[in-house]
Amino acid sequence: MSTTHNETLSQGRLLLMSSAVSATAANLYYNQPILPNIGAELGLTGGQLGVVPAAGQIGYAAALLFLSPLGDTLPRKRLIAILSVLLVLSSLVAFSSSGFIALVIACFIIGLSANITQQLIPFAASLSTPENKGRVIGTLMTGLTVGILLSRTLSGFVGEQFGWRAVFLMSACIATLFGVLLTVFLPTNTPTIKIPYFKLVASMATLFKQHATLRTSAFTGALWFASFNALWATLALHVSESPFHYNAQQAGLFGVIAIAGVIGAKVSGSLVSRFGSRNMISMALMIIAIGFVISGLFADTLLGLIAGIILIDLGVFSAQVSNQVRVFSIDPQAQSRINGIYMLGYYLGGALGSFVGIQAFDLAGWFGVVCLSITLVALSFVVNRANKQ
Repeated sequence: MSTTHNETLSQGRLLLMSSAVSATAANLYYNQPILPNIGAELGLTGGQLGVVPAAGQIGYAAALLFLSPLGDTLPRKRLIAILSVLLVLSSLVAFSSSGFIALVIACFIIGLSANITQQLIPFAASLSTPENKGRVIGTLMTGLTVGILLSRTLSGFVGEQFGWRAVFLMSACIATLFGVLLTVFLPTNTPTIKIPYFKLVASMATLFKQHATLRTSAFTGALWFASFNALWATLALHVSESPFHYNAQQAGLFGVIAIAGVIGAKVSGSLVSRFGSRNMISMALMIIAIGFVISGLFADTLLGLIAGIILIDLGVFSAQVSNQVRVFSIDPQAQSRINGIYMLGYYLGGALGSFVGIQAFDLAGWFGVVCLSITLVALSFVVNRANKQ
């Protein structure tokens, strides 16, 4: 376990941490509404465009494997400060990129440094009591929800008004601000576990093998997050075509609609202790599936897309809070590693969903994306019901 100079989690500190989670997670999604703009300026094919959002997800997944475990043995405040500097620098590289390779490398490092989010979540969980863990995680996931969803609206607006490069410059400025605030106001924890780095990383495989609940949670989350990313990686492409012909700013406004996910995060955090994670996740997955059906049946109508996206995001973030409460209850002494394993599967699923979603769109349009996503959600439901917790 880790010790801190202040074992309590004040409301002010929780607000700062949830805001930082929001600002940091947004970096993984800033590029989605501006993909058509990037492709037009750099002359990229549909396959190359799919690599851009996937690179950030893969970088994030790599950090979960190689950086997240460090939170169990090193002060998280120090790790967060280093990652903040890396995020600022990589965003500036993306801002100045003149070709496909440079942009992909920058997006990969942005995803790597966005591991700040996955240092903050177990940090807050370690400062919470068993009684308020659901509420604390629900608050953090509310911040994550806002960051993921409004990132698209913000980047769509900035990209349309000032060009896609300005989005990455904005990212660097925000990362600088929160890097300073977190360095000043976070408590300093002193981990009591001392494990050499390579053994620390290797122990993640042991934890994955040891805990069936962790395996179920990882696969369940990976599958639904793949469907979620398939949707958002292709939505801007879908609405840029007939009958909508929306620009990047208009496409980004769908993020405002999807803010319904905040409701899912808050409600799930308060109800998971009453109904159990397994049941809450099952209900959420059914809501997601209904959302995809609606968005497929009414693909060419604005109201149909709005209704579908609201349900999808409501379900996704409700399921995520319930799943993470289940994960953080496994082994308090290995929270960073267990969270890293879970989120590794989650974002590998997201990277796969982003890439395969764009390929499905190229092959069969929006209908292909919807069919792919419904299949992934159905598989997630089956895996979740196989676990008894």
